[in-house]
Amino acid sequence: MIHPEALALVVALGGAWLAAWRASGRPLPRAQATAFFGGLLALTMALNGPLHDLAERSLVSAHMIQHLLLVLVAAPCLLAGALPVLLDRALAPRGVRAVVTIATRPVTALGLYAAILIVWHLPGPYALTTRSDLWHVVAHGSLVAVAVLAWWPVVSPSRRLPALPYGARILYLFAFGMPMTVVAAMITGAEVVLYPTASATPIEDQRLAGVLMWVPAGIVPLIAFTIVFFRWCAAEPDDAPEA
Repeated sequence: MIHPEALALVVALGGAWLAAWRASGRPLPRAQATAFFGGLLALTMALNGPLHDLAERSLVSAHMIQHLLLVLVAAPCLLAGALPVLLDRALAPRGVRAVVTIATRPVTALGLYAAILIVWHLPGPYALTTRSDLWHVVAHGSLVAVAVLAWWPVVSPSRRLPALPYGARILYLFAFGMPMTVVAAMITGAEVVLYPTASATPIEDQRLAGVLMWVPAGIVPLIAFTIVFFRWCAAEPDDAPEA
């Protein structure tokens, strides 16, 4: 099923990015464009089409893949690919900048991310999202929002509120995967059905969902860790004495 409101959001974000790039008069930043439009593709896949339909029919495993795309793919790609001029323009008002500064501090960002992630994977709130389209939208919107905050210390391109220094990013990434790992372990190890599902084998569907969450929770931060480490090495001055 196609959701016009989700497609309208994707088109609006893509249009804003292209308009800002054309207004800058600079050559196309290929890496940023790839990241940003890759994030839009992940957003489209999560909120439309077969995956969304399976999640709407209450397959827990499909629902978890949806959340993974939003939190571990769409959010970091959209943030990393955002044009600094757009972010800095949004952060120009002093009040906005003050709030975002606090919200993107490592401990605050990780705490907000962990809290929202845990809340929406408790049986009660999760069941609510399967019964109400409004709460489903609220859940997805809040997950993406806190995921952007949580990825900010790692990939922010903003000049007003840049990412952490390389060494601090590496330390931060050690902690980043913990909230999702804990939630995934609880889902995988549960001996009773936690979530409503249309699957004929609800425990197996639930355990598959937990495993699907558990593996990327470790792999994605590791990939980010590797990228940050090699960028740090490349940024270090060459101390070798000249011949």
